[in-house]
Amino acid sequence: MAQSYAYKARTGAGKVVSGRIDASNESHAASQLIAQGVSPISIVDAPTGTGLNRELAIPGFGGVKLKDLAVLSRQMATMLSAGLSLVRTLTIVAGQTENATLRETMGKVRGDVERGSSFSEALARHGDDFPPLMISLVRAGETSGFLDDALGSIAANFEADVKLRNTVRSAMTYPVVVLAMAVLGVIGMLVFIVPSFQTMFDGLGGELPLPTQFLVWLSGVMVWLAPVLLVGAVVFAVWWRKARHTERVRSVVDPFVLRLPVFGGIARKIAVARFSRNFKSMVAAGVPVLSALQIAGETSGNWVVEAALRRVADDVRSGATIAEPLANEPVFPPMVTQMIAVGEGAGALEPMLEKIAEFYDQEVEATTEQLTSLIEPLLVAVIGVVIGGMIVALYLPIFSIFEYVK
Repeated sequence: MAQSYAYKARTGAGKVVSGRIDASNESHAASQLIAQGVSPISIVDAPTGTGLNRELAIPGFGGVKLKDLAVLSRQMATMLSAGLSLVRTLTIVAGQTENATLRETMGKVRGDVERGSSFSEALARHGDDFPPLMISLVRAGETSGFLDDALGSIAANFEADVKLRNTVRSAMTYPVVVLAMAVLGVIGMLVFIVPSFQTMFDGLGGELPLPTQFLVWLSGVMVWLAPVLLVGAVVFAVWWRKARHTERVRSVVDPFVLRLPVFGGIARKIAVARFSRNFKSMVAAGVPVLSALQIAGETSGNWVVEAALRRVADDVRSGATIAEPLANEPVFPPMVTQMIAVGEGAGALEPMLEKIAEFYDQEVEATTEQLTSLIEPLLVAVIGVVIGGMIVALYLPIFSIFEYVK
């Protein structure tokens, strides 16, 4: 009966790797590791039962991120181009991958490949961890015999996407943090500071100024509203994590996001850039156009773009060019459809798609920088008005304290 063992081993390059392996005994496990080209250092029992022996997975922190897949693809492309076999490459990356979920999944992928499955088939069995774009490009690379080139293309694609996301995230981090701190500060004042002033006001007698009355009323409401908001935020976060990728939610949220002032334009540019980059990678790898359009839509990150590309694929299936039905979809700017039309006509679709992706990457970066420069002073001004207004409302009764004493 096979048992799971945790091992540490040294590769031919001297790097220590670790992982798990299934074998009938420790000797069998050592033989498997040697056959994979690594030298065992230690092999111990690794039961996968329940209780204290089970690894705890924290929801939201154990998933596979795009950055992890970019690093994995780049490492595999380098090793395969250097002449290492696929099984040995999978063994090495499965042992040195930092993400625990991806490390475990790659161990299963390696096992499937050892049992005779193709690499793309093994990846497809774990569709929750590997996006359709990666599976399709790997399949195309296997068919053409240039798997290392396909993995290099995947790495470049994911790295560009990660860079785009980081650009937006870094630009919006400061305003979001400042806004969150301001909201927490206002809630803290209403819950903890205003009630102490209210006790003093009650002892003075007299009628409070209208701004102070409103602040006292708001403080009384916030005492019970704050816990409700906290519980509601937690419930919404759990629900959003489960439902955000469903068709029903995306068909409502994504169109709404695109209609937002300023932010809708950024979301549209991000989706177009991602579509252009993914579509270009698949066309260059030899993926059929209809499959490429479908996958590019699914990986665009926006339901409106995905639905539009499904309609475009139907028209292409009927004999139309890509640019003709694309021009009828309002989500795609005229520049995009015109450049694709020129690329189709000149037989240079891939370079045109790459230029589109580069242009919109730069547009997103420039727009987010301008937006951040505009938001920061406005945010400071709004926070100053809110906090300052609360302080003035608290001290208004003190200005007329002598009248209250009389």
